[in-house]
Parts: sequence; C-alpha cells; structure tokens
Amino acid sequence: MRLFVALDLPWSLREQLSGLTMGLAGVRWVAPENYHITLRFIGEMPGHKAEEIDLALASLRARGFALELSGVGVMEKAGRVTALWAGVARNPALEHLRGKIDTALQRAGVAAERRRFAPHVTLARLDDRAPEPRLAAWVQSHNLFRSGPIPVEHFTLFSSQLGKEQSVYTPEVEYALA
Repeated sequence: MRLFVALDLPWSLREQLSGLTMGLAGVRWVAPENYHITLRFIGEMPGHKAEEIDLALASLRARGFALELSGVGVMEKAGRVTALWAGVARNPALEHLRGKIDTALQRAGVAAERRRFAPHVTLARLDDRAPEPRLAAWVQSHNLFRSGPIPVEHFTLFSSQLGKEQSVYTPEVEYALA
C-alpha cells in the first residue's frame, strides 16, 4: 500500500479552492475530491507494516484546533515550476500535531522525514509547456486568497493509487483529536 497521513478538507472549502482553478493552459488541475493537506508522506508499505502504522497513529493524543489557508504559490524543482498550491497560515497546533505524527511513525519503524514541513493544498501540477508570465499573473491575481477558520477534529491515514490522469486517494482510517 502507498500511504500518507493528511487532513481532509470540508466540501465547502474544496468548492472555494476549485474557484481558483482556471485561467491557465498547460496545467493539470487537481480534482476537488483530491484536495488535502499532507501531514506526512509514508510511501509503499506491506500490509503488516500498515497495521503497525495504524496502531502507532491510533495511540497518538492531540487536541483539535482550527487553521486557515492563506495565499497561493508555486513549487519548484531544479528551477522549473512543478505545482501550484494554496498555503496554510502558520499554525503552532498544526506543527505540534505533525511532530507527534512523525514521532509515532518513527516508533512504528518509518524513517524520519527529511524534508521541511510546508503545509499546503496542491491545486495543479504543471507540464513543461506552462508559460511563465501567465503563472506569475495567476499567482498575483490569487495571492490574497484567504479561507475562514477550518476546524480540525481528526486526521486521516490515506492510501493512494497512481492513475494516468490523477491519483485516487482512499481514506483508510480516521483518528479523532480531543
């Protein structure tokens, strides 16, 4: 199983985000049902390891909180833009939850995450044909995007199956926050 831990988003926010997804050629917009905030990518795991991960995450205790989305931006790799995203406003409670999840996963034998945590919602993936001036204009026209407070009452272990057009994310287990 290909696994990751994420925050699922309410449908009203998904609709609000999908309103941003137009006006650019050469991008593959992410379907609203796939919007989420990844807390920790785990990767391919055999079934018995997935059970250990589930047990580790189920033992985690943390409080619920609210977060807000704030702004949009681009993700780059080797100087090329690879994705468009909506950002998450700095949130100590989210960072605390992320740290607890990482610790629980390490106890379950999952290697520590090497990348810096940069919470966001991926809105689009880019082909090499995406024109740079239009990307800058898109970011400028949407950079004041803000959501209202989003209550976070649980986090979810998802499985992912890669597809030709887009991946299919399946919620496997939800873990309640106090």
